[in-house]
Amino acid sequence: MRLEGGLVDRIGGTPLVRLERLFADDPFRVYGKLEGMNPGGSAKDRPALYMLKEAIRRGELTSESVIIESSSGNLAISLAQLCCRLGLRFICVVDPRTTEQHKRIIRSLRGEIDLVTEPDARTGEFLPARIRRVHELLLTVPNAYWTNQYGNPDNYRAHAETTMAEIAEQLGPVDYLFCGVSSCGTIRGCMEYIREHRWRTQIVAVDAEGSVIFGGQRGQRRFPGLGAGITPELHREEAADIVVRVTDIDCVRGCRELVKYEAILAGASSGGVVSAVRRLAGSIPADSLCAVILPDRGERYLDTVYDDDWVRRELQVEPESLGREQTTP
Repeated sequence: MRLEGGLVDRIGGTPLVRLERLFADDPFRVYGKLEGMNPGGSAKDRPALYMLKEAIRRGELTSESVIIESSSGNLAISLAQLCCRLGLRFICVVDPRTTEQHKRIIRSLRGEIDLVTEPDARTGEFLPARIRRVHELLLTVPNAYWTNQYGNPDNYRAHAETTMAEIAEQLGPVDYLFCGVSSCGTIRGCMEYIREHRWRTQIVAVDAEGSVIFGGQRGQRRFPGLGAGITPELHREEAADIVVRVTDIDCVRGCRELVKYEAILAGASSGGVVSAVRRLAGSIPADSLCAVILPDRGERYLDTVYDDDWVRRELQVEPESLGREQTTP
């Protein structure tokens, strides 16, 4: 099997754009890495490709393999896309927080949905229940192969060799890197690159309120893709110099500001990253160079982040209160 050519060759190389209107009043520069420009619509295209290619190289995958993964949505889309190209069966274990749009895309790419409806009894979290279901499938599905985004080092290697390398090529050493955390593949890979090149970059982990990754208290999180109810195997405390926890409202506010000021329609975790920059703005020295990773597209959140009725009902706030007055750049 060969995983190359066509859309595969278009994974990575996403643009970095200066968010010059959004942060026009601040004395530092912010560049957004638009990972939604990947063919599968998110940063997860990178580890999906890397994990599959390395598994093929090692002889772990054959034309008879069935790929299985637990995902909140984006990695599932990326794997479904690549498995479709390879002609492999793909089963994704999801939970009720996965959006209907994500599930429709997965099915359109010939992926199969295995929905876990009940959270883990001990923790009240869906992730342990999803992983338990993965292990059940590994025992019952012939030729099953788990890519295991939570513990597979190929996840973070993808970001060390591509995401951070691209930022370095386009910007050089940055003073701050803002990165959302979930499986911890992105932040771990970026950290590995930064430490190897001895940059003095301050790495800011953007975690969700209700996530336990960086020692927070477990609680409700409405959006997939940011935070986790258990600590992933790829997590390293030293990966972050600063941790900023954002709420669901912060995510919505940041997304809507990206649209208002930059005409960028991005997903919920991107809004959280933008809000984290706002939170730290007063402590970022003048002339600092900041890179922020914006993980995915916003079309998958039209029924939540960008739906005024949903915001009123679920977050108990008026959408009009989430924006800022625009300043002329």
